[in-house]
Order: sequence, then C-alpha cells, then structure tokens
Amino acid sequence: MKILVVGSGGREHALAWKLAQSERIQMVYVAPGNGGTARDPRLVNVNITDLHELATFVEQEHIGLTVVGPETPLAGGIVNLFRARGLKVFGPTKEAAQLESSKDFAKAFMQRHGIPTAKYQTFSDVAQAHAYIDANGAPIVIKADGLAAGKGVVVAMSLEEAHRAVDDMLADNRFGDAGARIVIEEFLAGEEASFIVMCDGKNILPLATSQDHKRLKDNDEGPNTGGMGAYSPAPIVTPAMHARVMREIINPTIAGMAKDGIVFTGFLYAGLMIDAQGNPRTLEFNCRMGDPETQPIMSRLKTDLVAVMEHAVHGTLDQVELEWDRRTAVGVVLAAAGYPDAPLKGAVIDGIPAETPESVTFHAGTADVGGHLQVTGGRVLCVVGLGDSIKIAQKQAYEVVDQISFDGMQCRRDIGWRGLKH
Repeated sequence: MKILVVGSGGREHALAWKLAQSERIQMVYVAPGNGGTARDPRLVNVNITDLHELATFVEQEHIGLTVVGPETPLAGGIVNLFRARGLKVFGPTKEAAQLESSKDFAKAFMQRHGIPTAKYQTFSDVAQAHAYIDANGAPIVIKADGLAAGKGVVVAMSLEEAHRAVDDMLADNRFGDAGARIVIEEFLAGEEASFIVMCDGKNILPLATSQDHKRLKDNDEGPNTGGMGAYSPAPIVTPAMHARVMREIINPTIAGMAKDGIVFTGFLYAGLMIDAQGNPRTLEFNCRMGDPETQPIMSRLKTDLVAVMEHAVHGTLDQVELEWDRRTAVGVVLAAAGYPDAPLKGAVIDGIPAETPESVTFHAGTADVGGHLQVTGGRVLCVVGLGDSIKIAQKQAYEVVDQISFDGMQCRRDIGWRGLKH
C-alpha cells in the first residue's frame, strides 16, 4: 500500500516515520517533506504543494490513503477536493476545519453548545478593542481570528502589552488577513494539557495524553511560540479527568458539529486549561495533531498506524484498541536563532546521532543541501527521549540534544517540568 503525508514539519516526519514501520507499506510519500524525510530510505519527498496537483499525483501513483498534517491545506479544502475526486483522505473538511481556522467561529460554537471555555468578545474595530481591554483589565488574552502558525496569541500580563497586541494585529496588520478580526478573552489560570482524538464521523478514539510548552524560555518565560517541546503521557490528565473531558468537551463538540450539519472526521485537538479546582476548559481547538505533541505520541504508539488510519477512513474506529509503550516520551524542540520573530536560516546542522530504542530525532525546518543539513525554518528539530519516568526520558533526550549543534541553536532545558510535580 502507498500512503501520502501532506506537510513539511516535525509532526509530518513523525507520522510518516510511524506509517513506514507497517509491514503493509510499499511507499510513504511526504509532500513537500524536509531534510529528515529526504534522508530516510523508507520515505520519498514530493515537491508539490498545489492541492489539485497533489490530487492528480495521488491518482497517477495509485496512492491508497492521504493523511493531512498541517492546518493550512485543511482550511484550504484539501479534504473536500480529494473526496470529490474519489480519493481516500483523513482529515476534516474545510467547513469542519473552521474550528481552528477561525477563533470567532470556534468561540461562538462553544457558546452555542455549552462547551466550557473562557468568556470572550470579537472585534475588528481598534477603538472598541482598546475600550474593552480598559474595561476588563489585565491579564487578558488577545488572539488573531485566523491561522497564524501558532503565533497569533498574546497572553498579556499588563494593559500596555494588551494594547500593543491590539495595535499589532488590527492597526499594523502584523498577521495580515488572519488578524483582521481579533478575539479578546478572559485569562484562565491553571495547567495546560493537550487532548487529541481521532474521529471517523461517528466514533471517537482518544490518543495518549500530552502536554506542550508554548513559551520560548525555561520556567515558561519569553514569548509564545508554536511549541518548544512536549511530553506524553501528561499526569494531570488522570483517568477521572480523561472521562470528564470526553463527557464535557470532546463528545459535545463532535455532536454539536453534527447538529450544525457538519460531520467531523480527522484529528481533533482540544487545548485544555485545568484550574486549581480541577475544572477543564477549552482554550482552543486544532483540527489536526499538535506539533510538537505528535512526536512523543508517535514515539509511544505500538499499534500499526496504517491499520488505524484505514479504520478511520472506513468509519470503523470503534473496532480499534490502541497499544502504547508504557514509557514516558519527552520531546525537546531545537529552534533557530531569532525564533519566533525572525528565525535565521542557512546554518549547517551537525551531530544528529542515529535512532536508538531510547531516542529519535524528528526534523522540521531542515533541508538537505548538497549533502549538508541546513536550517530552513524556526523550529528545526525535535529530539524525543524515552524512559521509565519523566526524569529518565528527559535525560535521554538531553543527552542527544547535547550532541547536536548549529549556529544560534535555542532550546529549553526544562521540558516536562510540570509532570515532575505530579
């Protein structure tokens, strides 16, 4: 069987790496892929990004299934297009992907269906947004309505920071069309967790729990990023919490979409904030796997992912039971100099060791240029270490991190710290 993975990041490398382990796989294509997928003999990069051209490629190569990694092609309607051409594809339709592609859509949806989330208002007028902030005070959260590659959220701890974020997004057009409308919502205190499930339109299959680290620097300081690391499982999601999230957030979301006339298929990611009293609320939805959560999650998955994906596109996920490595996986992101605002590209990457049973390095912003690996994006690599505890998994990951070098390399040294408290 041939499979296509759409995307070029660490999430797509991890999905392709896992799919290629199946005995039933003849070939895994990655479009467009990265330097890591280029160097893996089991994977083939395809330099096509146009959705219509991709569909034609799938037809010509008789590819049995397409798995979509990132949000942009989903928001662009790749699933609608592929289905219209009779091609098997796993992901949400353009209509369903609005849960991620529009923060305003998602907040109105949650309000309508009684899904716990922060209070909010949507603005496109600068003066009204400033007035709302003055009336509500700080801390407060400002979000670009559209897709901004994980960087369109400002958690403003002061009024000055909040007003600056409004000006950046609405007045200075920093995020283009994505920031032409903004959502301003109350600040929620607590601990974050990532809750990711697969859905085939009616059945829901939860994946292993995880927690990511959004801030650039240790101790959760510095600006928000697309994610500087993640670990799985997340101890804060106890069995009781898991059941509650399914009951209060995930099930009502899938049912609410159906009620609104939208059948949800694909990965659904609920970013949760769990307060000191143990109440979960939804910070955001993503209509895809998280990045960097995918890397530790895929490192722990023991079940054949090809079989799971086939059940997903045939509407039979209720027949699947996932088996997980009992170890903890800790994924540490290595980022380029200048990330997240202005990442510097072109640095040569050295020292990536071979994969072992305790560690694997996934590529994101890399390219193979004349036999040398070069930095091509903000988040460059994600090193995953596995161990019988968070501490041992951390040790495995950081031992590999310390072997890798490129000019200006940034990483956090405390990935998994919240888990150690539990």
